[in-house]
Amino acid sequence: MQRTRSGVRLRRAGTGRLLGILVVVWLVIGAFAAWQRDYFENTPMNCAGAGTVALTVVAGPLNYLGVNPKVTDCALPEPSK
Repeated sequence: MQRTRSGVRLRRAGTGRLLGILVVVWLVIGAFAAWQRDYFENTPMNCAGAGTVALTVVAGPLNYLGVNPKVTDCALPEPSK
């Protein structure tokens, strides 16, 4: 029993599409906040710098509510021998 025009399946598809759009907008706002903080140009090229940029992008609009995520120490695991 497939309902394509109206019904449960169409509503779920619409909800998934809306959720996807919200996630993309959230990440774009976070990337804009990282750009405003000049993280793409003046961040050290190490694990902590990359972590700070990633956390800022993931925090999204929370950056404009006072959240300022920073990674100060980062230790990557060594490969096994």
